[in-house]
Amino acid sequence: MYIGVVSEATQELCEALQRLIPQLGAHKAPPTLEDLRALIRSEASRLLVARDPDESGPIAGVLCLTVYRVPTGLRSIIEDVIVDESMRGRGIGEALMRHAMELARASGAEGVSLTSNPSREAANRLYQSMGFELRKTNPYFYRLK
Repeated sequence: MYIGVVSEATQELCEALQRLIPQLGAHKAPPTLEDLRALIRSEASRLLVARDPDESGPIAGVLCLTVYRVPTGLRSIIEDVIVDESMRGRGIGEALMRHAMELARASGAEGVSLTSNPSREAANRLYQSMGFELRKTNPYFYRLK
């Protein structure tokens, strides 16, 4: 299995996300090629891809890591962890997570946050088995669009 940071927005990546994003939730819209270019240019965000069985294999999963500074320190958050339904149960999600956690550590972040829909039971079991702790917080969201 290959895990790497995306350095270029390609048609292959765009097509893979068209396939993967709906698996995250029906309300999520896949990015355009221009959206991907903006994401890859961002200094705060890194998009990781998993390919199986090796670097020449198809894209089997993705994850986005964002590292950003706030007045109280350096924060990191993992978003949009998606492993193709046909490839689940092979350790791809865990490999993506561990790679992202190492990148966050190397950036100087104190920890890594993430949110996960309770209905994604396998994903939540994975996060807990890796040592993520459920936080007691109130998640708020204000829609701007």
